[in-house]
Amino acid sequence: MAILLDNDTRVLCQGMTGWAGTHHVTQMMEYGTKVVGGVRPGKGGRSHLNLPVFDRVAEARDATGANASIIFVPPASAAAAMIEAIEAEVPLVVAVTERVPVLDMVRVREALAGSRTRLVGANSQGVLAPGVAKLGVMATGSERPGGVGIVSRSASLTSEVVAQVTAAGLGQSTTVGVGGDPIHGLSMRDCVELFLADPGTDGLILIGEIGGAQEHEVADYVAETRPSKPIVALIVGAHAPAERRMGHAGALALSGAADVAAKVAALEKAGVRVAPSANLVGRVMAEALARVS
Repeated sequence: MAILLDNDTRVLCQGMTGWAGTHHVTQMMEYGTKVVGGVRPGKGGRSHLNLPVFDRVAEARDATGANASIIFVPPASAAAAMIEAIEAEVPLVVAVTERVPVLDMVRVREALAGSRTRLVGANSQGVLAPGVAKLGVMATGSERPGGVGIVSRSASLTSEVVAQVTAAGLGQSTTVGVGGDPIHGLSMRDCVELFLADPGTDGLILIGEIGGAQEHEVADYVAETRPSKPIVALIVGAHAPAERRMGHAGALALSGAADVAAKVAALEKAGVRVAPSANLVGRVMAEALARVS
């Protein structure tokens, strides 16, 4: 099984007619994802990639039965696109756009409160259920169906860890990129809860970095629930200078709690196995699963 995606996932693309939407939706369709239409205000009634284009998300959902949307909209308009999808009650929304203004994302979080929508992102590489559906911009080719769930703040490290997990003969149930911006939808803890409840996921990999408190939230949750499924973590940024943003907008350590050492200590105290290096994540996961088999 997988989380968030299944064989009945029907996808809209907001911003499908632009270059990025066209390119990545084509790849998603080639992977087997069921894309059913696009949304671009002012272009309703046309077709693109042999799919219908609509002016509004609600109209598109009613016409196609879509239950997911992926957003390729520039930063200045991305929050409005997310809010429109939330108001249209689309169950799953993936926002690829990065560096959406922080105050705009505050408005998005307010719209999410009490809604029926799960938002992944912004600044997410997306969600991938190997052999089922690809909803995002991640590279494919090394992924295989299996029992390891991956939740990550880093797209490039996700690709590396996916390759390691596949090489170890384990495969992945789902990979989820929560996004590298400071304010986003689904959190790492949210994903951990979903993976722990998924009977098709045997173990979890957490890919974190400096900045924010998400890894601490996971550590608190794991310490409280003591799950039987093994969890392996990789936290990067050990040599990043303090108070300097590194790559992602959310990768900024302003206090001791946000640095690598504090996060590693909290996770290890909770019972999470922390890989000492990025090239060892797959091996550590294989060893952890072997211990519980």
